[in-house]
Amino acid sequence: MVSKVKDQTMDKKKKVEPIKNQGRRKAESFAVPLYNQKGEVIKKISLPKEIFGQKTNPKLLAQAARVYLARQKAKTASTKTRSQVAGGGRKPHRQKGTGRARAGSIRSPLWRGGGVTFGPRPRSTSLGLVKKMRAKALAVALSGKLVEKTITVVDKLEFKEPKTKKALEFLGKSPLKEKRRILLVLADKNEVVIKSFRNLQEVGITRALDLNTLDVLKFSGLIFTLEAIDKLKGRFKHGNT
Repeated sequence: MVSKVKDQTMDKKKKVEPIKNQGRRKAESFAVPLYNQKGEVIKKISLPKEIFGQKTNPKLLAQAARVYLARQKAKTASTKTRSQVAGGGRKPHRQKGTGRARAGSIRSPLWRGGGVTFGPRPRSTSLGLVKKMRAKALAVALSGKLVEKTITVVDKLEFKEPKTKKALEFLGKSPLKEKRRILLVLADKNEVVIKSFRNLQEVGITRALDLNTLDVLKFSGLIFTLEAIDKLKGRFKHGNT
């Protein structure tokens, strides 16, 4: 009886192991088509797992978005208290005998032109995020976009001269033409490309080195150039996130 039980357990282990290995092999493949400016598929390329193969983490994404939004608030409104308003050193009138309320300064908050009680002051509301968490959040956001199939990679993006018409033609031929808001991720600053797309309100442009989690979450589709993907790989490799 003992030998039969052992044989059954060994058979179960042998059956489970190949299933796990198959699952890992499938998870490691992140092949996406590479398009040209005409919207034609040239070939397929593989994206790095450490950037586009992360598991979903809604709490980390929410925390990263909250940090970026908090940093966008300036909080520079400023008012002066009674001690900061110029003047008011002399007592406006004597203490008694005038029938008026007691007053020690014309810069009191009760007087016109006086200081402000509990008014706004410049303060910092920026939050911090650990470097590793910031990189992890960006990778999780990009992985989610890849699962949704809202990431497109083009071999290059070049225009002879700034033309919004050419930019619209490119977007009309791209796989993300039905998406409302699109973010172009370039390797470096390209004035011709920027001038071609800047009149389109629903299109944003950024560099691979400046890409952050909030940008990925705000836009419904992302278009990378092949050089931008290489820049993104180097950014994660050297820890410049």
